[in-house]
Amino acid sequence: MKIGVIVLMTKDTDIEKKFAQVRDMGMDNCQLVCWDSLALNEGMAEKIRKAVLSQHVEITAFWCGWNGPKVWDFYDGPLTLGLVPAAYRGQRLETLLQGCDFAKLIGVKDVVTHAGFLPENPNDSQYGEVLASLRMLVEKCKENDQCFLFETGQETPVTLKRVLQDLGGEHVGINLDPANLLMYGKANPLDALDVFGEYVRGVHGKDGEYPTDGHHLGDEVPLGKGKVDFPRLIAKLKELGYDGSITIEREISGDEQIKDILEAKKLLEQLI
Repeated sequence: MKIGVIVLMTKDTDIEKKFAQVRDMGMDNCQLVCWDSLALNEGMAEKIRKAVLSQHVEITAFWCGWNGPKVWDFYDGPLTLGLVPAAYRGQRLETLLQGCDFAKLIGVKDVVTHAGFLPENPNDSQYGEVLASLRMLVEKCKENDQCFLFETGQETPVTLKRVLQDLGGEHVGINLDPANLLMYGKANPLDALDVFGEYVRGVHGKDGEYPTDGHHLGDEVPLGKGKVDFPRLIAKLKELGYDGSITIEREISGDEQIKDILEAKKLLEQLI
């Protein structure tokens, strides 16, 4: 395993500078995260390809966001997030398809997103509708020789495995965010690996707490300060044969973010 970090990107990002910062933190790989669909163009792709070569930074996955409202809670979340809300599904599907082609332009095989609060009941009419859109995404990834990864958190491990099985094929997988599983109250990440471990192709190094009420997510906290048992998690990933990157994610900004990322790197280096 290796250690990487999240890099956020917009159409105005100086990607050369961002990748230089990755190297300054002692890492050589990242997941590239983009919520700005205006950045998904050949001009930005060319800048990224040049920065990859000049800074010697590998992009392990492209995390593609989508347009429209997004509320990270238990009430408005199901109404606004991912491909589940019918009002935004068509537009978001187009953005994600565009994201797959952009990832191909920059030579990245894994495309990641939050699909939304996937219905736990497979007989729910929304389940089949969302699955149809997901099949289009997976087909695009197949055409591009890519893999579509579901970021964990908004659905139970059993629900996610059912979706993966119903989609079938070799072009689907999971980006395991262990903190999200806790923060959404869906599962202990160690137990989740017993359900879907064979599908894990990416991992976020992020920590968090369980929710304390029925309205709001649990808190994200510095790695090592929350409920994720990273020693056992990494040991279990090794048992499963996972040898990819642990990509550090800290959802704050400024000097404190850099400090927490470097502390997380030290902790993960000891465990790996």
